[in-house]
Amino acid sequence: MEQIGHWVNGARVTGSGRTADVYNPATGEVQAQVALASASEVDAAVARAAEAQPAWGATNPQRRARVLMEFVRLLNRDMDKLAEALSREHGKTLPDARGDVQRGLEVVEFCIGAPHLLKGEFTDGAGPGIDMYSMRQPLGVVAGITPFNFPAMIPMWKFAPAIACGNAFILKPSERDPSVPMMLAELMQEAGLPDGILQVVNGDKEAVDALLDNETVQAIGFVGSTPIAEYIYSRGCAAGKRVQCFGGAKNHMIVMPDADMDQAADALVGAGYGAAGERCMAVSVAVPVGEETADRLVEKLVPRIDKLKIAPYTAGDDVDYGPLVTGAAKERVLGLVNAGVEQGAELVVDGRDFQLQGYESGFFVGPHLFDRVTPEMEIYRQEIFGPVLSQVRAGSYEEALGLAMDHDYGNGTAIFTRDGDTARDFAHRINIGMVGINVPIPVPLAYHTFGGWKKSGFGDLNQHGPDSFRFYTRTKTVTARWPSGLKEGGEFHFKAME
Repeated sequence: MEQIGHWVNGARVTGSGRTADVYNPATGEVQAQVALASASEVDAAVARAAEAQPAWGATNPQRRARVLMEFVRLLNRDMDKLAEALSREHGKTLPDARGDVQRGLEVVEFCIGAPHLLKGEFTDGAGPGIDMYSMRQPLGVVAGITPFNFPAMIPMWKFAPAIACGNAFILKPSERDPSVPMMLAELMQEAGLPDGILQVVNGDKEAVDALLDNETVQAIGFVGSTPIAEYIYSRGCAAGKRVQCFGGAKNHMIVMPDADMDQAADALVGAGYGAAGERCMAVSVAVPVGEETADRLVEKLVPRIDKLKIAPYTAGDDVDYGPLVTGAAKERVLGLVNAGVEQGAELVVDGRDFQLQGYESGFFVGPHLFDRVTPEMEIYRQEIFGPVLSQVRAGSYEEALGLAMDHDYGNGTAIFTRDGDTARDFAHRINIGMVGINVPIPVPLAYHTFGGWKKSGFGDLNQHGPDSFRFYTRTKTVTARWPSGLKEGGEFHFKAME
């Protein structure tokens, strides 16, 4: 069986103790074991990164950017290889896996602009003979803790800007699908990154706590569930670190009576069931305005849901979604579905008995559609992270707006309408970080920033875009005055003592 260790000082190394199983989600079989780093292993990786970082930080930004340029070339070269490894451990379809890599690659492309993004400011003549200027300097050693659902994209969102800024980076990816982060580290090495600048330390809570407690680590970024985001944010800040944490979501899509109902239904099916719902930007709540709109929307959704193709990634590029990542994830989703039924929601499409012939032990979950969900229900309050779409009927636009605004989470939202005034009002008033207008999953492109509000985000700076360069650097401001002395030339005669 394959043994997956760590990537330290430019090479794969074996672990020294505990391991965790890595599953094939389609079959339910264990396909590899991944090492779980001890605190001492984490500390050793951090110490080596600290030794390597000063030379990298002193390398000019253009040369650092050239490493990322070569990394982009290698990502494109190995796209299919990365996607296959990702699908094998995560379960998502091959087109979805390629998209995972591509959205990370686009952030790397943005980071190639580091020479421009790291420029400081200059004021000539701020006072008599005084100039002022600022410079952005790396923090030193920084770390990222990334989730299972995007094992390529989110690690690149973290380490690409950090390394472009001159930092050394410790990546603690999810132990559920660790192969792709290791492959990314190998590609960065091939691209010319010096040893020790990117370390991959696989592990669980022990490794996370070791990073939080290590005084050398200056900043930590995290993506995952809200309870863990709150834990890392509070403990990291208490330790004096710079911290950005992104948590859970419950993304609402408001459907106005004037919306193109076919377009809205297509958007909901893709955004709600794509990647088996294991996306923090998945639309999990549809909010049609008016009973007629709700009835029309359900009428459009049901036949589309019935046609979904659920299969392993090996079944072809026309698969709509695959299995969940683990058996525990499957049991949690089905438990929440049962809670919805018990609490009185109307289960219009029931996927609880879904079985895929030949893959009965896999972690597949059929699609579910709830109607007449109310805000006090568990399926409305919690992030399900599975192929479950809930419809909450709203009597008016104001009621629909209030549902999204009153929810604890504030990651993403969308509105489908043909009315520009309604869309503009929605975009201005909604207290959610990312907004789509006739766009169901409004993930910003790499040169903007990604981040949620309320309990979806902790910290004052977002991921990727200009905010990432602010997060991974500190600003130093210099005030300079040069005394006059040699403008008239040197003196060559011996000056007598006065």
